[in-house]
Amino acid sequence: VQLQAFGGGLVQAGGSLRLSCAASGINFAINRMYWYRQAPGKQRELVAAISSDGSANYADSVKGRFTISRDNVRRTVFLQMNSLKPEDTAAYYCNTVRQSRHYWGQGTLVTVSS
Repeated sequence: VQLQAFGGGLVQAGGSLRLSCAASGINFAINRMYWYRQAPGKQRELVAAISSDGSANYADSVKGRFTISRDNVRRTVFLQMNSLKPEDTAAYYCNTVRQSRHYWGQGTLVTVSS
């Protein structure tokens, strides 16, 4: 299983970024996919999740600002991040679970300046 995340960068507060995560080695269409983030000195936290049917869940801190989506043909999961805040600064990781094992992408850094 390989997960490759892209799209991080430096953005001003109020701006937007779109993260992508390409998956291989799994039956992508049936896998629930996740985005996590980890800020410096803090624990990794779940940001958003999307099921195979497209239903999504979000952390309270990002509701109304972030949107998770998936393209089963391209085997890619996305995280559209709008109205970014400095507290969104973190390394963002995509994740999936296969046979009870967690798989992680390499992380992509998002920095939001005030």
